[in-house]
Amino acid sequence: MRRGFSLLEVMIAAIILAFGLTAVITAMTQAQKTMLASSYMGTAEEVMDMGEMAYPLDDVEDPSRDLDVSETRVDDLWSKISEERMTRRQEEKFAGYTWSREWVNKNDDDGIKRLGGLHIVKITVKWGDDRRGHHEEAGYVTFWRPKE
Repeated sequence: MRRGFSLLEVMIAAIILAFGLTAVITAMTQAQKTMLASSYMGTAEEVMDMGEMAYPLDDVEDPSRDLDVSETRVDDLWSKISEERMTRRQEEKFAGYTWSREWVNKNDDDGIKRLGGLHIVKITVKWGDDRRGHHEEAGYVTFWRPKE
């Protein structure tokens, strides 16, 4: 009668354990990346809302002058919509985020006519680390029609 495990049995158990731990660590890493990306997207949505409050499409009167808005930092957006200063926590949260609005079909009069007078507008929020050269962006496309 034999007691204990053979070396082969121990090695097979160690390999199975190693595969299991690798799978768990990989899943945890992916979950952490997903949570971080979700956090960035949530902040980007807040920046999009701030941009719309600072530069509402409803206030555009002359599209050639008012529809395009160059890349604007969040603290500049904030100063347009609030008389209060951002808190330190807000400054940290929105550091590196910018908002812009672009008139996509600016030089396409035929396309604007085909769309029934609708102008295509792209809203973009960018963020990232300038020192590392890593940038991300989120955006959406909407339509604007001049007031009659």
